[in-house]
Amino acid sequence: MDIVLAHLDLIMFAVAILVLLSGYPVAFALAGVALLFAGIGILTGHFDAALLSAFPNRIYGGVMTRQVMVAVPLFVFMGVMLERSNIAAELLETMAGLFGKMRGGLGISVILVGALLAASTGIVGATVVTMGLLSLPTMLRHGYSPSLSCGAIAASGTLGQIIPPSIVLVLLGDVISNAYQRAQLDAGNFAPRTISVGDLFAGAILPGLLLVVLYLLWMVGVAYFRPDMAPAVKSNADRPPSLKAILGVLLPPLLLIFSVLGSILGGLADVTEAAGVGALGALFLAASRMSPREDTQKPERDWGRLIVLGGAAAFAAMIALAMVMDLRLGRSDVTLMEKAGQGMAFLLVIPALGGILTALWRLFSTKVLQAVSRSTAQISAMVFVILIGATLFSLVFRGLGGDDSVERLLLSGGGGPVRAVVLVMLVMFFLGFFLDFIEITFVVVPIVGPILLGMGIDPIWLGVMMAINLQTSFLTPPFGFALFYLRGVAPKEVRTAHIYRGAMPFVVIQIVVLALVALFPGLATALPHLIYG
Repeated sequence: MDIVLAHLDLIMFAVAILVLLSGYPVAFALAGVALLFAGIGILTGHFDAALLSAFPNRIYGGVMTRQVMVAVPLFVFMGVMLERSNIAAELLETMAGLFGKMRGGLGISVILVGALLAASTGIVGATVVTMGLLSLPTMLRHGYSPSLSCGAIAASGTLGQIIPPSIVLVLLGDVISNAYQRAQLDAGNFAPRTISVGDLFAGAILPGLLLVVLYLLWMVGVAYFRPDMAPAVKSNADRPPSLKAILGVLLPPLLLIFSVLGSILGGLADVTEAAGVGALGALFLAASRMSPREDTQKPERDWGRLIVLGGAAAFAAMIALAMVMDLRLGRSDVTLMEKAGQGMAFLLVIPALGGILTALWRLFSTKVLQAVSRSTAQISAMVFVILIGATLFSLVFRGLGGDDSVERLLLSGGGGPVRAVVLVMLVMFFLGFFLDFIEITFVVVPIVGPILLGMGIDPIWLGVMMAINLQTSFLTPPFGFALFYLRGVAPKEVRTAHIYRGAMPFVVIQIVVLALVALFPGLATALPHLIYG
């Protein structure tokens, strides 16, 4: 009995994993297990009940006052809105027309569109399902191997884990930042340095692009050596799409991506402000692509669309003005040029507001706004309820001495930081078979993060390694979440074995990239250091 009581913390963690695997709602599973073991600890004298009084303060300080958390519903809104705006279908059609006539062209198109959707939406499930519905039947119809088609779709869908802006990186960056500060405070540094979500965004860019390049090289290699698996598309179209058509489809999402990432990396806005820009940009983009009455014949000139585009242009002009001059009001040292800029900004508010109201009406009248708002509320509520449950879980776990147990486990047996990182990565990899990234981020990372970072490990490198590791786990047969998403929308003639077989080469590619980032940390740390110093 004494042995059981001495290891209540580890038993609590194991019980929590078992309850999560049973399918019980995550937030209630974490909170319920925490309260159960807190009660056992209080009755046996192994837990101080006064620690529970810190729970409200942790919620207030950990959720309500952290501005970065506002970025979560904004990025979710941006991703869901773009997913509902038919942008994937237009991108895929254009790319297929551009590359389809070359061997492997459809596969190249799928990977490129998947990368663009990943950077636009940041939601893995939505990307995999959308690409599976749109591209898998087309690839099969044109003679592509079922396994290669499924592998390309599932792998490109998981890029939303690592290519910023990503919900995974927002949550992981915030948790890593808190763990980094705690590690420094434990080491006696009472003026700790901080990292931001923007640092993690910058660190993930090069590994994300490297993954895309290696995916493309694999597709080209298969098309060259096994042309029967990725044949050229026989199309009735005589010419590829025009430059105007290509730019019309590619430029809007690219401008949106660059405006969000550029404002963060350039220091013009923090993550929350950039998320607001992304959400508004997605609103403009979606409204400009649909008519308020799709069942009627479109007028010769769509004035509503022109107003939306004018509002988007006015909004972009205001951002450009703010980039080149200080438009803050209430200053005593305002130059004549800045006064002129302020006056122009006031004038631009009118068309910008008109564009926003028109966009809202067009999306409301087609019931897109209602569906997107409902999905955003559901996903955001899920994230924050899980965060509350995970906060209570980590509080009780630490009160039972869990930090000390994990530290002994990671430091025992020698090997130093290398062994500790490898052990944590293996645990997270296998947990990724059964748990979503939100549970792993909120439960595992706060426990192991301070210990690893206390060994002198770079927090940006560690965050990027964890993101790639989770991405690999979500693609690995037989339990990868991305494979389940694809299985749900794949045609009946596509067998589960096709999906598993097609995913394996891309899993190997991701392991190679993970190894490269481990061996050459500069792939993750060079860009943040170059941008932020």
